[in-house]
Amino acid sequence: MRVLRLATMLLALAALAVAQSPEEKAAKYMESIRHQPGLLLAFLQEMPKGGDLHIHLSGAVYAENMIDWASENAQCVDRSTSKLIRAACDSCEPYKPKPSVRCAYQDHILYNQLVDAWSMRNWHKEEESGHDHFFATFDKFGPALDKHTGDAIAEVAARAAANHLQYVEIMNTADGGQGAILGTKLGWDDDFTKFREKLLAGGMSDIVTFVREQTDENEARRKEVLRCGTPQADAGCNVTVRYLYQVLRGLPREQVFTQILLGFELTKADPRFVGFNLVMPEDYYVPMHDFDLHMRIIEALHKFYSAAHVALHADELATGLVPPEGMRFHIRESVERAGAERIGHGVAVMSERDPIGLLKEMSQKKVLVEICLTSNDTILGISGDQHPLPIYLKYGVPVALATDDQGVARSDITHEYLRAAETYNLSYAELKRMARASLEHSFLPGDSLSNYATNKNVGPCETGLRNSKPPSSACQASLDHSERARVQWEMERAFTEFEKNF
Repeated sequence: MRVLRLATMLLALAALAVAQSPEEKAAKYMESIRHQPGLLLAFLQEMPKGGDLHIHLSGAVYAENMIDWASENAQCVDRSTSKLIRAACDSCEPYKPKPSVRCAYQDHILYNQLVDAWSMRNWHKEEESGHDHFFATFDKFGPALDKHTGDAIAEVAARAAANHLQYVEIMNTADGGQGAILGTKLGWDDDFTKFREKLLAGGMSDIVTFVREQTDENEARRKEVLRCGTPQADAGCNVTVRYLYQVLRGLPREQVFTQILLGFELTKADPRFVGFNLVMPEDYYVPMHDFDLHMRIIEALHKFYSAAHVALHADELATGLVPPEGMRFHIRESVERAGAERIGHGVAVMSERDPIGLLKEMSQKKVLVEICLTSNDTILGISGDQHPLPIYLKYGVPVALATDDQGVARSDITHEYLRAAETYNLSYAELKRMARASLEHSFLPGDSLSNYATNKNVGPCETGLRNSKPPSSACQASLDHSERARVQWEMERAFTEFEKNF
């Protein structure tokens, strides 16, 4: 009898093991290592993560690469400020104030000084706020990117592949300031329709052509750096890269208007540009003072480009950084007036007017929030229970993890997942839902393979994904007609292979 009971128990356990899906086994393994950070990091490193929808090109590059590029550019650095300068370089003696950046290769003190000044490494909050140190880095290393945009894109793609991302939307002011110059030349006009017509007639098409040609060169350089098409090709060659035109909202109004228009025009002219975003610190004077104006500009211009996508930084703010009234309306205005489909950061959402009503509206409209945990902690000092991520999840607002400025922050998307899992006790299913949401809410064209509401694959490709089979003819037809579906297929196949390990 005892043998029979033991046999029955073993059969039941075996049946239970068979009944568990690969996804359930992966989830169970993650729970078993939840309190072992090293093993959890290794697990999340290999986990497919979909897309990074909030990443600034200049801030995505690590300082070590910036030093190399500044050296190739034969640039000098001011020892007292760590700022690159255009001047005749001094020799490498330690007391010289303007050495060549190349001197840093033989001067470990200078080298470490530059890495610290150009990133958040060794930042001391007792001496300077994270906000001020972070935003000051860009003026210091900015010239290093001269002639190296393609190299920067290659670094982003390679790092994305190493972290098992399938897709990135890179923010970049790709015109090199030409739009701002055109806006200054023509001057402000309160009639938005007439101002648009002046800009279109005054040289906007030439700027669009320049950006497209420059993007061709940058893409070619990316392929060269990553050795795409060769046996030694980097995995970054397989990452799908698209661009958001980056509007500098701290500029004068005529320049911001012109850049917003350029963002719309680029989405119409070049499929590699899938939308635009407004950047620069939200708490600065012009972004705060002109916030309503910027929303009205987007609202007015959007009528001419109904198919264009808009993602907006909003509520990257914290109590004390601006007056309380400055945090009452930024997300709501971005969504309701400017038609933003995604919100970057959204940290101060609970300071908005009727925040619960706003959360319900965002859930109903499926407005995704790009969550940048490391950035919000470093710049705003917002983390843990102070961060609204759990509130967004509670009210069903779509969310996806993002890096923001991983080079400056000295982070990557894997550590964003690790931080989310450890801080908020998120399950494997919740992390997987975020990865799927990142592609579902990307600005790639085409129908979706996933149903975000059920966190499951749907449509003609579902069977092939579940059984690790090649796409059926019906599935292949869907993939052929949808860029979004193709990238989702890559992610889902990666999940299938990943979950086999458990």
